[in-house]
Amino acid sequence: MFETRITELLGVKYPIVQGGMVWLSTAELAAAVSNAGGLGIITSSDFTTRDELRDELRKVKSLTDKPFGVNINLSPTTHPVNTEEYIDVVIDEGIRIVETSGHSPEPHMKQLKQGNVIVLHKAPGAVRYAQAAEMIGCDAVSIIGYECGGHPGPDDTGSLVLVRATVEAIKIPVVAGGGFADAQGFVAALALGADGILMGTRFMATKECPAHPRFKEWLISANETDTLITQRSIRAPDRNLRNEPAMKVLEMESQGATLEQLLSVTSGQNAQRVYFEGDLNAGLAECGQVVGLIHDIPTVKEVIDGIIEGAEEIIKKKLYAYVATP
Repeated sequence: MFETRITELLGVKYPIVQGGMVWLSTAELAAAVSNAGGLGIITSSDFTTRDELRDELRKVKSLTDKPFGVNINLSPTTHPVNTEEYIDVVIDEGIRIVETSGHSPEPHMKQLKQGNVIVLHKAPGAVRYAQAAEMIGCDAVSIIGYECGGHPGPDDTGSLVLVRATVEAIKIPVVAGGGFADAQGFVAALALGADGILMGTRFMATKECPAHPRFKEWLISANETDTLITQRSIRAPDRNLRNEPAMKVLEMESQGATLEQLLSVTSGQNAQRVYFEGDLNAGLAECGQVVGLIHDIPTVKEVIDGIIEGAEEIIKKKLYAYVATP
């Protein structure tokens, strides 16, 4: 059940994609998602050299024989990245699924297609980005609504409208992201016309995620109002959990702080202390509004099995009852 254009395209059992999350999308997490029937993704931007990336790819391959993908971030980074070299490593290692994010992948499409790579582009917050991705030859898009953790795009459009509008606007498969964590959201995405869902925040609160236990406990104690968007002033809106650094960034922005000044709080080193040391006020932590629906820390397999089994029950028992004739 739940065979869609995405399961066919990616060769996965279920139309569930794990979003690429900086530092957290490790080989262990990605392999767990793939082994459970979804598509696991590692993030290439975590690595400063091509050899480090190659080692991580080989580690994933040692943990799963199922398809998995690699996120190639095309936004500017604080350390220089040779994107062409990273793509070469991906192709050399026989990885056939790449999630691109940030800027348009158009400059790299020839290289990716010559390497027989399926390109799933993450389009943040606007139908026009999905249309552009289709135009340049991407195989599928994940459209990311305002609710998402990380970068929601510029237009503040929620997933309920954005997913439906995207499905109407393009012909390639659409993966819905931003606000999805359970069976109910999965069924809703399919009803909107999406071919699958992308989840990041839900996979942060799993046993296989490498984050510190205190961070995971913070997630399951949070509610849907415990996130906020920072960095609008530098045109890089970012949804984070509400903590002291996030509030400080908002204050700094209101006073006209520069990018360099903001980096004293928003730096990746500070965020790593939050994720891996459990120092919850060390820096910013990206997280979606759907955190308000997350109340436990199961295994990845339990998450995915629960979504699929729950969705079947919703459709067969609850929704069917609404249309069944007496």
